[in-house]
Amino acid sequence: MHNAPRPLLVDWQWQQRAACRGMNSATFFSPTGERGRARRVREERARRICAGCEVRTVCAATALRHGETYGVWGGLSRDERRRLDHEAAGG
Repeated sequence: MHNAPRPLLVDWQWQQRAACRGMNSATFFSPTGERGRARRVREERARRICAGCEVRTVCAATALRHGETYGVWGGLSRDERRRLDHEAAGG
């Protein structure tokens, strides 16, 4: 039975130590129609929270690994993650 897949919960336990735990998700995920300055201000607020988070690196890596297309994860916005994916693909 040692070959059984690990429960998904194990992959996400790091969230228990996240600085954003219990915070309003609107800080990290844009509302419908948000653009320009409003988006930049919200994302910067999220980045400041992420900057002091002990699990920031695993959070960003998780978002990249799972192809997360929404929100700020580990201090990286959707656009920043897209750029990293593009660079990793040799683009």
